[in-house]
Amino acid sequence: MATEKQDFVHQVFDAEENSAKKLDDSKISGYKYLAAKMFNTQVLRPKEMLYPALASFAGNIVGGIGTYQTLFFVSVLRIDMLYVAAIRALISIWDALNNPLMGIVYDKTRTRWGKARPYMIFTPIPYFLSTAVLYCGGLLFNNADTADPKKIIFLFVTLFVQETFATIYGIPRNNILSLMTPNPKDRITMGVLNQYANDFGAGIVYTLFMPIQDLNRWGVTNISMQSLFAFLGIFAAVFGSFANMALAIGTRERILLQQKPAPITKSLFYILKNKYAMRNFAAEFATSWFGTGGYSWDLVTQLEIIGGAFKSTLVYMPNTIVRNISIAMVPKIMKLFKHNIRNGVITFRLLDIGRSFIQYFMGNMWIDKPLLFSLQFAFWWMLNGLDDAPAMVFEAEMDREINDYTEYVTGERPDGTFNLIKDLINRITSPLGALFTVAVFKWTGYDSTKPMTYFSQGNIVTYKRLYFLYMFGWSIPAIVKLIPLFFYDITGDKREVMYMKLNARRALIADEKKNEMSDEMQAIVGMLADDKQPAGGDLK
Repeated sequence: MATEKQDFVHQVFDAEENSAKKLDDSKISGYKYLAAKMFNTQVLRPKEMLYPALASFAGNIVGGIGTYQTLFFVSVLRIDMLYVAAIRALISIWDALNNPLMGIVYDKTRTRWGKARPYMIFTPIPYFLSTAVLYCGGLLFNNADTADPKKIIFLFVTLFVQETFATIYGIPRNNILSLMTPNPKDRITMGVLNQYANDFGAGIVYTLFMPIQDLNRWGVTNISMQSLFAFLGIFAAVFGSFANMALAIGTRERILLQQKPAPITKSLFYILKNKYAMRNFAAEFATSWFGTGGYSWDLVTQLEIIGGAFKSTLVYMPNTIVRNISIAMVPKIMKLFKHNIRNGVITFRLLDIGRSFIQYFMGNMWIDKPLLFSLQFAFWWMLNGLDDAPAMVFEAEMDREINDYTEYVTGERPDGTFNLIKDLINRITSPLGALFTVAVFKWTGYDSTKPMTYFSQGNIVTYKRLYFLYMFGWSIPAIVKLIPLFFYDITGDKREVMYMKLNARRALIADEKKNEMSDEMQAIVGMLADDKQPAGGDLK
């Protein structure tokens, strides 16, 4: 019995025989030079970096609108929060079935065009179209009945369709960058460009959404929130569809995978082999139900505590300026941390948590003094902007490294399954999160039917509670999720050895499957094997 148990543990947790970790050194020794060049040579062309940035720009327009999603449901579409919570809980049940299925399908995909690119050609249109229809709901149902069955059915159907295609589109979109290049510097550069694009996309939403509220209140404009949401949804749909299809057509996948992926029953055990992912999953499961209630407390802070969109623009301006500077400083900050991703992520998270504590207590003390509140808010938010972009780039690269570790110990890349585990955890705990949302609204005493003007709630206790949610709603999960990072050890020589062996194995596969691999992979292997080819040269 003990022997059977030991065999099972060995089978589940030990490296696979055909993985880079276990592959016989004598078999891959002839590819060490090529592996070194793959690790150190940047191969992405400018347009291949541009297309992901454009797609990120469009995607984060949707993300920016999503920041105000609960506000849209409750205050624009005007549906009772209990119905909204119930709909989200029902959809989460469907997602719990749909997400793993799509993850498995994606992980099994092998085509001559790659693994992710085929999906990127066809799936953006239904995803972005359903998003546009959802946010046009305020124009289609412009009534104040919070229990209107037509509105409730509309919200359920459109949200159901959007969430379904968000999964089908989102899995390949989130993983395509990891398949485009084996070079870490390429990925960091793409991370910087994507961060610029993300900021710009979300910034368009915030720039339009906030000032229009003040202009409407002053009588300068008469743009309804229904029209604004509809415009942003349609704009994101048109731009997002074209940008993502251009990404699929204009880029290449250079990471060659096994032609025949492992059976489903076996690939499920690959999750257990990634100790770094398992620790993160445990932290995610422990905190996924906790949040801020899903409402836009940042918007409430700007309009009802600071006193309006134009005042908030001045308050946020220092953050905007230093944030753009910090994006340009990512390569230097990377060198400062000696390319130790873990130390960078831990440092930035601790800084964010510390600043939030100070910013909350100072803001809470001056919450009814607009000038003092705004000055302290601007100062601490500016400091937050100094490392915001590097923190996001470092976090994204750490996620890619964790997925690379799976390939290192198993020989497979079940990225779809791994990336969906986090989402699946959130879906499973969504009903508890929905109850938490209702409880948060009751605790704050916030009335979402009142106009968003300076101290319109008329109760300082309400504003102190919602400001607490704004500053601390994320901090408790952040502290818990910080714990696994202290056990993350893919750093230094261990990191370099992992990538050298991975790249040697990829070159070996490419050499053995010349007749089956894509023209793109043949091009990169041929280029890197040729000493005369300049680094970063044209792959054609």
